[in-house]
Amino acid sequence: MRRWGTAAAALVLAAAGLATTAGAAAAATGPVGGAGRTGACATAWGSGDKSATDAYAAPLTNIRTSRNACYDRMVFDIGGASGKAGYHVGYVSAFHQDGSGERIPVKGGAILQIFVSAPSHDPSSGKQTYAAQAGKPLPGVHLAGYRTFRDTRFGASFEGQTQVGLGTRAKLPFRVSRSGHELIVDVAHTW
Repeated sequence: MRRWGTAAAALVLAAAGLATTAGAAAAATGPVGGAGRTGACATAWGSGDKSATDAYAAPLTNIRTSRNACYDRMVFDIGGASGKAGYHVGYVSAFHQDGSGERIPVKGGAILQIFVSAPSHDPSSGKQTYAAQAGKPLPGVHLAGYRTFRDTRFGASFEGQTQVGLGTRAKLPFRVSRSGHELIVDVAHTW
């Protein structure tokens, strides 16, 4: 009887040691930039529309992307914003250019439409601050090797806001955040 008790105790201790080792390994290989819980990617962001109607923002100067362990990221650089940029981000069945209503094809299983309250030109001079063309891919953005992002299209800069179409692999959870002069859109790799 004593042997069974000793064997059971040894088994429990071995399982606890294995669980601790697995937890440490997961923490060491967790998401880049602390974007999720230890050992897994947080996907509780949802896929519903997200908006903020905040104060004036300066012109858009650049759009860039990056890959992370749990999500793909798009960053809108808004130079010298005097307040936080407003935005409206949500999935649409088709991407239509703001102002004209012309349909712009976007590749992917889903289309995330992004409006940022920052024009792509200087309102006082009319000089273009972000060199993009309606219906064309975003300049300088290359999506080879991305897990979620498939395509980008510039919609328009109309009535003080810039519109972008982002083709994604599927309708996946996303979040929007603001940091300094940046508006950040992260789209998760999975649910």
